[in-house]
Amino acid sequence: MPAALRTKIDAGAATEPIDVRLEHVTKHFGETVAVDDLDLDIRHGEFFSLLGPSGCGKTTTLAMIGGFEEPTSGKVFLAGRDVSRVAPYKRDVNTVFQSYALFPHLNVFDNVAFGLRRRRLGTSEIEHRVGDALALVDLPDFDRRQPAQLSGGQQQRVALARALVNEPRVLLLDEPLGALDLRLRKQMQLELKRIQQDVGITFLYVTHDQEEAMVMSDRLAVMSQGKIEQLGSPEDVYERPSTAFVASFLGASNLIAGDVIDRGGPGYARVSLAGAGEVLVGADRLPEGREHVRIGVRPEKLSLEPVSAPEQAGVNSVTGRVTLASYLGVSHQYAVEGPGGSTVTVYVQNLGASHPPVLGETVRLVWRPEHTFVV
Repeated sequence: MPAALRTKIDAGAATEPIDVRLEHVTKHFGETVAVDDLDLDIRHGEFFSLLGPSGCGKTTTLAMIGGFEEPTSGKVFLAGRDVSRVAPYKRDVNTVFQSYALFPHLNVFDNVAFGLRRRRLGTSEIEHRVGDALALVDLPDFDRRQPAQLSGGQQQRVALARALVNEPRVLLLDEPLGALDLRLRKQMQLELKRIQQDVGITFLYVTHDQEEAMVMSDRLAVMSQGKIEQLGSPEDVYERPSTAFVASFLGASNLIAGDVIDRGGPGYARVSLAGAGEVLVGADRLPEGREHVRIGVRPEKLSLEPVSAPEQAGVNSVTGRVTLASYLGVSHQYAVEGPGGSTVTVYVQNLGASHPPVLGETVRLVWRPEHTFVV
């Protein structure tokens, strides 16, 4: 890890565990509420993602942290300092955009060195820090090339080096992989996570791509209509979505209406599905005071069995009719007409060891109670 990129971060880490804090931040554009009374803490040194569809407020939130927009109300803190009305260039942040924004008339070295020269650093220090930054993004021998001679992935690495070389407290990334093809995006996801771990800088990443957020983030916040719907680790949010929006946005999900018939105390409660019997749900997952709920299960948690197979004790199962079957190579995807006319999606790994169900066949959908969530 380049020492020059680490020294400043190490110095402040022990005394300031929160790098970004938003307190009741709201942003209006005319009559439109883009961000609505947002509270958020981002810890020092974590990779944090704001995830949501277009128009949910994630980019506006990033812009207020970077200083490109002022909040209508509320406060923005960076490392404990109120920067709500502070100009962008006076904030200890840098931003990487989707468009790269490299200077086409400058070579790679001069693009990366641009901010250092504006700060009037010495020539030897600039050379050392630019060299460290290019090595960090795996472009150590590209310093004399022009941007037009680089691929899209290489240009994005240069943009990242230019932001990191200034040693910001927080690096803001506004959908930086959006212009890359699928193969490069997947490669850069792993590279960004590696770089963030190497330098220890707080990364705040904005994306609408749930896979990007899941792969890279220590924590993420799913946003909708200017509010945070749920915040937590990728695993927690995926396995235990708290709202129907989160369940459907963060991966595929099956939601089926039901009624609570026995909360059961410790352990499992019982939920009745319309015309399809009962299923077990973890009692701690049921919201208080609600008897009509929607239970959910992820497609990969389900297995398909012939209705003639012996029923298993202690598992949830419902019957349905296969209405769609697709071969995806690594897996099969099925649509099954389930309880109450609902469509249940099932992913089955392609192990080549069994005969797949056919269209129109009645099957049993089976899953473990602990894989059931409630919204």
